[in-house]
Amino acid sequence: MSIVIEQPVEARLVAAAPRVPSIPATLHYDRRDPFAVRMTFPAPATLEGVEVCWTFSRELLAAGLKEAEGHGDVRVRPYGYDRTVLEFHAPEGTAVVHVRSSEVRRFLEATSELVPVGLEHLQLDLDHGLAELMRDAC
Repeated sequence: MSIVIEQPVEARLVAAAPRVPSIPATLHYDRRDPFAVRMTFPAPATLEGVEVCWTFSRELLAAGLKEAEGHGDVRVRPYGYDRTVLEFHAPEGTAVVHVRSSEVRRFLEATSELVPVGLEHLQLDLDHGLAELMRDAC
């Protein structure tokens, strides 16, 4: 069984500048980091011209489908019938993107099949992590 799920999504950037067409993005989940999801935007879609990746909790993404969630760098909320808004806050500014809620739901269902919600802790190798910390401390 695969340990990684990647799902392309169509993201629509909300900006004050002239209307930007949809940009490709990828939702990524790795059961070795079971509490987190990543959303990656390719270099051509960013102001800096480099790939940008945001990491945030799977729980935040799921909760944001139902109501506004998040108080930090990443915020998620429903918008209309089948849209979800993700806001990414950085010192350089804020990016706001819309994605289809159905795509987010499909991604979350796939992650739950790989690692059921509430059982994420079973994927963690605490002994290995502790050994790495102790090795670096000596």
